[in-house]
Amino acid sequence: MKLATYSAAGRDSIAAVVGDQLVDLPDADSRIPRDMIEFLIGGVPLLDAAQRAVTAHHAVRMPLDRVHLLAPVPRPRKFLAIGLNYERHVQEAERRGVPRPTRQLWFNKQVTCINGPFDPIVLPRVSEQLDYEAELAVVIGTRCRHVRAAEAGDVIAGYMVCNDVSVRDWQRHTPTWTMGKSFDTHGPIGPWLVTPDELPDPSSLVVRCFVNDELRQEASTSEFIYGIPQMIEYLSTAFTLEPGDVLATGTPSGVGSAMNPPHWLRPGDVVRCEVDGIGAIEAAIVAEPPGDSA
Repeated sequence: MKLATYSAAGRDSIAAVVGDQLVDLPDADSRIPRDMIEFLIGGVPLLDAAQRAVTAHHAVRMPLDRVHLLAPVPRPRKFLAIGLNYERHVQEAERRGVPRPTRQLWFNKQVTCINGPFDPIVLPRVSEQLDYEAELAVVIGTRCRHVRAAEAGDVIAGYMVCNDVSVRDWQRHTPTWTMGKSFDTHGPIGPWLVTPDELPDPSSLVVRCFVNDELRQEASTSEFIYGIPQMIEYLSTAFTLEPGDVLATGTPSGVGSAMNPPHWLRPGDVVRCEVDGIGAIEAAIVAEPPGDSA
């Protein structure tokens, strides 16, 4: 299934995507919650109920273009991302003086950076070094700890497209990278969550990024240095993963900071990130307005 979170008529809810239409799942079956994390916590029984709801005779379908798609998981407990997970990206980073990591290199994106799949990305007033990073994102479906790589597929709820938007000079403020990875709006995900039954082999998906229709990034997840099972095994060795947690799996070569000269994003640019088998997210870059805002 393709599972979306959307807003329409002043209400947020979850839905199944069927072609160019949405089926609101709680409207079709009152047992289904309107929050994606609560839905994931419900596990197989709620997923089965959702599958039945899609074909129910009373299910109401809405055109996708009549609703506002939100981040599929609007409020994850964790948003984690692995750095330098494609060899060619490692090489372009080394040319800029970034050392090759000797193990998995993870950082936090603060969850307040989560953004909708088609919502604007803000260029902050404090920097001109705004960059893109197209990625495949994994969503955890089961509370888990000490997951062996061979069993990692059992804890995955699905997959999304992610843009790990980065403010490069602020990224260098701390060794953890968190400051430059967590500006508000700098975590677009979506456009929906694709369940593993529709995407049985995430190890051979093509990831692309376009800026103003110019192809900047393109690589297959078969080029990962660390595969998704190894990522989940490594993270769950240290801490519990929970339903709705988002794991961004690394970006290919071709980021703007590696170009000569660097190609930073500017207001008016349009960034499109896509992953085969899932879909695409797209955002316009806008300038942060003057003054402070809550």
